[in-house]
Amino acid sequence: MDEKKTAILAEIPRLRRYARALLRDRDAADDLVQDSLERALTRLDNWRTGENPRRWLFTIMHHLFVDQMRKVSRRGGNATVPVEAAERLPQAPAQQDNFAVRDVLDALEAISPERRAAIMMVAVEGFSYVEAANILGIPAGTLMSRIARGREELRVLLDDAARRRTIRIVEK
Repeated sequence: MDEKKTAILAEIPRLRRYARALLRDRDAADDLVQDSLERALTRLDNWRTGENPRRWLFTIMHHLFVDQMRKVSRRGGNATVPVEAAERLPQAPAQQDNFAVRDVLDALEAISPERRAAIMMVAVEGFSYVEAANILGIPAGTLMSRIARGREELRVLLDDAARRRTIRIVEK
């Protein structure tokens, strides 16, 4: 296996983490990673030898994700279930789940995809603002605005989730 393919394979765990954060569906995320890798391998000439392929791969993945979101919005999205109805659906026991992690993932899911992508690129994947802005194809100021607004939304959502989990004892 040549040097380029080895470098690309090393990035798969990061690509999967980012795709899962964007889509919140393991199968859809794996499909997005596979599509991204397939596109990268067919366009290996576009990657400059000696550079880390990470930025290039994330750019490919982001463009594919945006294309998927556009298709969904044209066709109509998946049906969503209101929170009250979802609570009545049968669910597997969740005693082992970490409430804080679940609250953060739920809050991330609740914010817009643009803000979620910006936060994930900088906070989780460790890209600089300039690198993340280039990957997402937006100005750095727009990226910073999306991150600031996304963080504020997350704070509000997480405060609300913490309040809902508080057990109140009422004595008669």
